[in-house]
Amino acid sequence: MDRHADIQRRRGSVPQVDRPTPWQRIWRRFWALPFAIVIGALLLAWLLPWLDQHVSTKMPLLFEGGPDGARSLLSTIASAMISVTGLVFSITMVVLQLAQSQFTPRLLDSFLQNRVTQTTLGVFTASFVYALAVLRTVRGANSGGQDFVPQLSVSAAFLLVLAAVAMFIAFIHNITTSVQIATVVDRVGGRAAELVTEQFGEPEDEAIGFGATWSPYEGEARTALVTTGRHGTLDHLDLPRLVALARKHDVVVHLDVCLGDFIASGQQVGTLWGSDDLDRDVIASFDRTLGMARTRTMTQDISFGLRQLVDIAERALSPSMNDPTTAVQVLDELHALLREVALRRSISPYIADADHVVRVVHRPPRFADLLDLAVDEILHYGKDGIQVPRKLEGMLGDLQATARPEHRAPIQAKLAQVRAVCDRP
Repeated sequence: MDRHADIQRRRGSVPQVDRPTPWQRIWRRFWALPFAIVIGALLLAWLLPWLDQHVSTKMPLLFEGGPDGARSLLSTIASAMISVTGLVFSITMVVLQLAQSQFTPRLLDSFLQNRVTQTTLGVFTASFVYALAVLRTVRGANSGGQDFVPQLSVSAAFLLVLAAVAMFIAFIHNITTSVQIATVVDRVGGRAAELVTEQFGEPEDEAIGFGATWSPYEGEARTALVTTGRHGTLDHLDLPRLVALARKHDVVVHLDVCLGDFIASGQQVGTLWGSDDLDRDVIASFDRTLGMARTRTMTQDISFGLRQLVDIAERALSPSMNDPTTAVQVLDELHALLREVALRRSISPYIADADHVVRVVHRPPRFADLLDLAVDEILHYGKDGIQVPRKLEGMLGDLQATARPEHRAPIQAKLAQVRAVCDRP
């Protein structure tokens, strides 16, 4: 994002925040990549035997055994691959259980989206399926026809085994590092930092106004925006589509919910100002710009990244674990995130169309809310210790010294709260 576009966006033009496409929503499912690899293996198991039949494969280093040897090798590969696939799946389940008990259940989606784990399961399953598929093409004397040994196909099965071994080593390395607290915190914090840059833009020194503003006049026509037939957590907003619809119907959309809020079926999520005669289909088109999910994700929700980090710190400060050092590691990551937000101007709640007419009033993430989320609960559970109060004071002191002027008041209030709760001068 260039500097001019960043300034214009925060003045109230349409934010260009990434929205998941249907393809992306499917592709991030746990089964998607393994399934694609298995399909590729099946295609390979059809193509290579065809090449063996129609192209001369008398090449060095290819399999040179007979039908019995080919069957034995493929059967061994198939049984070994399905056995190790079960082992990989079991290890994955243990890691998920560990993440849920030691960190927070809200991290499970992050572990399930690990591409190394998905690729490993895919390669082992694909090797099993490929070996069985090629095994069907081997013909010997007992088959009632001419002997046929797909040398290229059997050799490819051996190469798949080597690939599976390499992926298993990578999988073990990935598992042993992914459960380390430093890796977990860095992964969550890194994604949250990306969202900060996407939504807040780059830091600017000069003052940047909010641009156009809006408020309803007394007696203005309005229509309730109600979600119907579904419920869940507000996962993402299609703001460009929302602005386009508002402009088309000449209304202003005022949203009462923000990312991460739970929405029940039939709940009013906003108001369409400027018209009171919109039909049901038009209201439904506005409703569809609100993307819902069963659980919170970090598609657009910055606060969910902080929520995960705070949950890890709370679990570490619980009497059963009593691990304040882990809480301090989390505070270090929260410090880095809050510093990035504190250096940036607040996001305008008003979004205008190309004619500079406000079309959407939404609830963007605010620094004060993120600060409350990052500090309050950790302060509550860690106030009686030594490390947490000291770290909180240091973090807030640095934020106060570096934050933009509009963010300093909530930082000062939070610092006073920390000192009062911890009984520190």
